[in-house]
Amino acid sequence: MNKKKVLIIDDDPHIREILDDYLNFEGFDAFLAEDTEKGLKILQEEIIDILILDIMLPDEDGWEFCQKIRPEYDLPIIFLSAKDKSVDKITGLELGADDYITKPFSPREVVARIKAVLRRYNKGAEAEKTIKYGELVINREQHLISFKGEKIDLTPKEFSLLWHLAENPKKVFRRERLLKAVWGYDYYGDVRTVDTHIKSLRKKLGEEAAEAVETVWGVGYKFDNQKLEEQ
Repeated sequence: MNKKKVLIIDDDPHIREILDDYLNFEGFDAFLAEDTEKGLKILQEEIIDILILDIMLPDEDGWEFCQKIRPEYDLPIIFLSAKDKSVDKITGLELGADDYITKPFSPREVVARIKAVLRRYNKGAEAEKTIKYGELVINREQHLISFKGEKIDLTPKEFSLLWHLAENPKKVFRRERLLKAVWGYDYYGDVRTVDTHIKSLRKKLGEEAAEAVETVWGVGYKFDNQKLEEQ
C-alpha cells in the first residue's frame, strides 16, 4: 500500500523535525522544506497528498503561496500559524485551506487533523464516480466509457490517464506528473510512455471525442471539456 505523502513547509527546523518523526511513525511519507521555493520544487517532483503550510515564511507568506498554487495543485492544505485571531483563521479558510492550526500545537493533534482532512477529502473524491462532458460519459466505478451512446474499450492505464485529465479540465499536466499519477509513485519509466498511451487513447476515442485531449507543446497535455460541450 502506498504511503500518503505529506509536504511540510515551515522555516522552523524543530517543527519540521518533530512532525517528520510523528508522521513517519504513523506511516506517512514526509517531505520537508524551509521555504516556498523548495516547497514548490517538491510539489513539481512528487504527487503530494496534503500540504502543511506555515504562514510566516522567509521568502513568501503562506497565504500568497496558497493562492498561487491553488489553480494547479488540487490537494488539501492545512495552515500552521502563530496568528491565533479569528480573522486570521477565516482568511486562511477563505483562501482555500482545509484546516488551520495555531502554534504552539501538539504533534499528535496535527497528525490527527491530517488524518481527518484526508478522510473528508477522499470521501468527497469517492463520491465523484461519473464524469460527463457533452456526449462523453466516463464511469469510474464500472470502468466504462461511452461517446454518443457507443461503448469505448480502453486498457486500465488508458482509462486512468483519461480520468485523470478529464477530472481536471483545462489543467495542463507535465508528462512527468502524469507518469507518477497513472503509473504509480515509484514508477520510473520513460516519459514517452505517456505519449504512446495518449496516441492510443485518441485513436480509440475517435476523431470527435479525441479533440478534447490536447497537446500543450513543450509542456504536456490538458483536457478541454468545452470542445465536447459545444458539439
